[in-house]
Amino acid sequence: MFDTVLIANRGEIALRVLRACRDLGLKTVAAHSEADASLRHVALADKALCIGPATSADSYLNIPEIIAAAQLTGAGAVHPGYGFLSENAVFAETVENAGLAFIGPSAAAIRTMGDKVAAKQAMIAAGVPCVPGSEGTLPQDEPAVRAIAAAIGYPVIVKAAGGGGGRGMRIVREEGALMEAAALAREEAGRAFGNPRVYLEKFLEHPRHVEIQILADRHGTAVWLGERDCSMQRRHQKIIEEAPAPGISREAIAAIGDLCARACLAIGYTGAGTFEFLYEDGRFYFIEMNTRVQVEHPVTELVTGIDIVREQIRIAQGEPLSFKQQDVRIQGHAVECRINAEDPYSFRPHPGRVERWTPPGGPGIRVESHLYSGYTVPPHYDSLVAKLLAHGATRADAIRRMKGALAEMEAAGITTNAPLHAILMEEPGFAAGGFDIHHLERLIEGGLLDGRGQR
Repeated sequence: MFDTVLIANRGEIALRVLRACRDLGLKTVAAHSEADASLRHVALADKALCIGPATSADSYLNIPEIIAAAQLTGAGAVHPGYGFLSENAVFAETVENAGLAFIGPSAAAIRTMGDKVAAKQAMIAAGVPCVPGSEGTLPQDEPAVRAIAAAIGYPVIVKAAGGGGGRGMRIVREEGALMEAAALAREEAGRAFGNPRVYLEKFLEHPRHVEIQILADRHGTAVWLGERDCSMQRRHQKIIEEAPAPGISREAIAAIGDLCARACLAIGYTGAGTFEFLYEDGRFYFIEMNTRVQVEHPVTELVTGIDIVREQIRIAQGEPLSFKQQDVRIQGHAVECRINAEDPYSFRPHPGRVERWTPPGGPGIRVESHLYSGYTVPPHYDSLVAKLLAHGATRADAIRRMKGALAEMEAAGITTNAPLHAILMEEPGFAAGGFDIHHLERLIEGGLLDGRGQR
């Protein structure tokens, strides 16, 4: 048990964790960079400690400083949020070796699921369907690589074994391009993740991105909390998320959800996590697992009424889940728009001073943000500044409320991608639902979002 949690993160997720700790009666420590001294969670925390300069490598990625901050302030646990060190097995292990609780899965589980090849092998063993591909990482032997690709069938995709976010990926449509693509993917993966290993999978042409949220305690209980559709994305970065996924039967979701829960028990996974799938022609294909709370977790919270972060902390305290699988009910529909400080059409980051921040409100509206009037968005970190969510009885209700919320929101002084979201709320493909992961990029390429094409 612990009574104080050090929050090793920043922005809206740090504020979200602080509120969950407060709800549980726990004290908080804000470990922040020099650039983030004015953030709201820093002011609201019981204690705050600067752990380094603005650069992530010297602060939020500085493991010794974070451990020292926890020990100095008397924190008994560390919550990593998402990003930064949240899926770093060395960090989780170091936290535990220091006698602190890591609010997340074990270092062993992070290692297994953080390596996409090992994760895929674990899921195959657990009976979770996977994309057809190589049995392990690709060898250096050219004839062997060509034989693997031929057995899978073109097109194929080369993927980094130890990364994500679209880096270390190359689509190959014909044999002549295979070896160059593998070499480029290895080089990019080595630079980005320090791990040049790559593997091969069948490239699905028109898949959707559907994920299953799970929670698993230390008492042998694992539950799934429905699904989220995250198909509206650009360069593998999610833009809009919603739940439930339009057009997929509840029976199909229940079947894959049960498999995910059983897989958690099979690999000894505890805490919050998300199984990510590609969905095409009525079939699910596992691609990876995020061993942390995700950016889009509030979408699931709105349709289930379950506080995922609160449960995540309780699990780390050794408590059993406060509900059973049969208690989970999906109520209505929720949509989340990621509000970034960036140009809505070029996607270039636009940090700067927020002259006036007016979040929207009303029935069914939820805003997760660390912004306030007078705050300066720094250039050092991810451009996410707010998450705007709308919940309604139906998908149409949620979209209608989101349109009103986008029109009401004001972040004067900085440029955000809110205009892009407003356009997408009216876009016929989004309105119909069931679009694939390439939908937004097709819109961008066709000039349908910035006035170059007909909407």
